[in-house]
Formats: sequence, C-alpha cells, structure tokens
Amino acid sequence: MADKQEFVKDIANIDEEFANWYTDIVIKAELADYTETKGCIAIKPYGFAIWENIKDYADKLFKESGVQNVYLPMLIPESLLQKEKDHVEGFAPEVAFVTEAGGKKLDEKLCIRPTSETMFSTLYSKWLKSWRDLPMVYNQWCSVLRWEKETRPFLRSREFLWQEGHTIHETEKEAVERTMQMLEIYEKVVEELLAIPVLKGKKTESEKFSGAEDTYTIETLTRDGRALQSGTSHYFGQNFTKPFEVKFQNREGKEEYAYQTSWGISTRLMGALIMAHGDERGLKLPPRVAPIQVKIIPIAMHKAGVLEKAEELKEVLKKEFRVEVDSREQVTPGFKFNECELKGIPLRIEIGPRDIENGKCIIVRRDTLEKKEIELVNLESEVRKCLEDIQKNMYDMCKKRLEEKTQVAYTLEEFEKKINDNQGYIKAMWCGNNECEEKIKELTGAHSRCIPFEEEHLSDTCVCCGRQAKHEVYWGRQY
Repeated sequence: MADKQEFVKDIANIDEEFANWYTDIVIKAELADYTETKGCIAIKPYGFAIWENIKDYADKLFKESGVQNVYLPMLIPESLLQKEKDHVEGFAPEVAFVTEAGGKKLDEKLCIRPTSETMFSTLYSKWLKSWRDLPMVYNQWCSVLRWEKETRPFLRSREFLWQEGHTIHETEKEAVERTMQMLEIYEKVVEELLAIPVLKGKKTESEKFSGAEDTYTIETLTRDGRALQSGTSHYFGQNFTKPFEVKFQNREGKEEYAYQTSWGISTRLMGALIMAHGDERGLKLPPRVAPIQVKIIPIAMHKAGVLEKAEELKEVLKKEFRVEVDSREQVTPGFKFNECELKGIPLRIEIGPRDIENGKCIIVRRDTLEKKEIELVNLESEVRKCLEDIQKNMYDMCKKRLEEKTQVAYTLEEFEKKINDNQGYIKAMWCGNNECEEKIKELTGAHSRCIPFEEEHLSDTCVCCGRQAKHEVYWGRQY
C-alpha cells in the first residue's frame, strides 16, 4: 500500500491549520476549484453530485409539504429594492448592479439578485386576487450573487447555489406554521441526510434577516468548534405585502394584505458536511449523500477473472447502491485505497485472486477504517448493514462532539475562558439588550447563534451586565 503520510503530505494539519485543511480538501477531493472570477468557484462533478443529492432529498420533502417550484429573473430593477427600507439597507453592501448593456447605459440599474423577496412580492401583487388563490407556496432553485469581501469555497462565495422559498398566506397563523414547517424540513435534511445534529431556535433581533418579523435557524458545529448557520426560515408578517400591495379579497369581501414567509438552504451545506465529518485523511461522506457509496477495487487485475469478478459484484450491488469499479491500470491499489479515503467514499471492497478462490472479499469502512473479511454470498446484506451503521455512527460521532463542546457560563470572565479553552457553544443568560450582545461579540468573538425553543433557566442574571435575564442564548464563533 502507498504510504499514508506520503499521500496526505500536501494536506494541512487538521488540528493546527483547520482553515487551510478545509480548502485543501475542497481542491484535492475534487469538489471545486478557483476560477478567474474573483470570489467565485467552479463546482466539479464530484462536488456537484453531492449537491444534487442534497437538492433531490430536500426537493422531495418540499413537494410532499405542498411546495411548487418556479423560476424568476435574476435581474431586479433597483426601484423594487427601494420599496422595503429595512431589506434594502440590510443588503446594500453586498448588491451588484448591471448598469450597461449592448454598449448603452441602462435607464435603470438592474440588481443581480442577492435574494428574491422583492421580485416575488411584485409578482404576487399581480397574481393574487382572492382568498381562494391562497396559499401560494413557491420555491426556486437558482444562484444568487452577494459581493462578499472575504470568500471561502462553499462557505462564503460571491455567487452560490441555493433554494429560496417564498410563500403568501391568508392568515398569520398559516404563515407562522409554514415558517416552522420549513425549519423542521431543514432539520431533517441536515440530520437524516448529512448526519449532522443541529441546534434549532430563534435569532435575536440584531441577527434576524433584513425585513423579517422573526428569523429561525438551524446551526451546525464544525470540528474546530465554530458555528455555521446552515438554514433559515423567516416570518415576514405584512412587512413586504404592504409596500408591494400584495392584497386579496378576504372571506368577508373586504380587502386585506397577505402574510408572507421565506426560507433557504444553500451550498453552504457542502461546507458543513466537510467541516463536521472530515479527518486527517480527508473527506468523510455519510452514505445517504455520497455520490459513490461503494468503490470496488480489484487487486492484480492482470490475472484472469479478477476484473470480471469485480464487474459482476458491481452488477449485483448497483440495484440498491451507488457503486463503481476502479479499473485504472496506471495507479496502484494502494493509491486507490488512499484516494477513496481522501474523497470520503463510505465503503470500499477489495478483491483479488485469492479472495475469489475462497469466495470472500475485504470491506473497509471510511468512518472507522475498520477492515472485515466477508463471504461473497452475504455481500448485499453486509453492505446494506454496514452503510446503515456508518450513517448512524457518523451522526453519533458529531453528536458526541457537540455535547463535549457545549458549555455553560455565568459570568463574562467564565464565558471568555471557556470559549478559548474549548471552542464551541456557550450557553448563557442574556438581558435582551443589544449593547450586551455587542460587548460579548467584541470581547470573545462570539455571536449569538439562537434562542433555543426550549429555554433552560440557567440563572436570573445576564452573563454580561448582571441585570435581570430574559433569555437563554447559545453563543459561538462563526464561519
């Protein structure tokens, strides 16, 4: 086998240079590459296949909940942005405009969508007439552009892929229920598909989406103990429907403004996946999201029957699993083994002449690197059982880390010491004042992540100022 240290010599040390390790994995596992367009990446086939699996899984859940997909223009007239004051102020620093086309200056600048609330609201004002037209539960899969100053592949690119759901409803109750329903779907995507436990709750006033009444979030924790906002769902009330005249004739025949929501997940989930599960060997993919769940590596392919047997096993397994045979002649089996580990393939099968003679093969798990000899007659059931166990074990490993990196603080000094000694989430009481939130951020680098739905009463006083506490808050440094 090729020397493991030799194979990973160009990957930064995960414990000492986590940020560099991350970008090394993105490039060397062939997920994405940098481009000549500053701040924008090219997603390569292997990376895009992972995104497609996330998209397909989420889209199925969306449609089961009554969501319909649409597509809207990527260019938005500047005048539309100006209609919702808080919204435009929140996005102003990140907005890019088209000012010239066909060699002529445009009469009105066109914004390249950073998000589409304004465009959806304009169209809803045209489409909505009566309460009988409601709800309108629409979503689009698209790219958006936000002019970020500092970028990192998947986590913060200027252009990125996402879905943005925008819905309007007859009543406040229906809109709030949809807001929470989508958050629960996001939780399912991240926990059940990506095998990452989430922290779920409500954003503080300063952290909520521009123009929203309330913003709800799922947060994940990276291996180095930083928080990653991984999906958000927003209740707008009538903040957009009033300025955009999204109104309808209600059941009493009177004119009324609709109630609105929006919600989104993006390719940032790719970053969450890498940072939650990866190790010193490279990427680790949970089987449910992995483009290749099983890689078969024939040993001594030059010997009669070996490659044929590998292809035979593929035919058996492909009915149930995503499986490939690595039949490349120009690289050694050892190189292939290490490449499987770098690219996070959940399970590999090694089979050579002696294995065939004995009716056996070797299976190797990516999560634990454990090897096991199995009978070929039991291959399907063993692979099924192993992949299920890998999915569960990867979730459990993340859950254990989350628990180990979640601490309670009662004073600011304790807060600072604990987050420096064991970076992760800090649970602490808060008075509700923005000044304290800003002071905590300034002294510790930690942002409020969310107010959990089920709050613990840790103490009576704010961790920062000592005044009467209003909420339990999870805090953490972020990506």
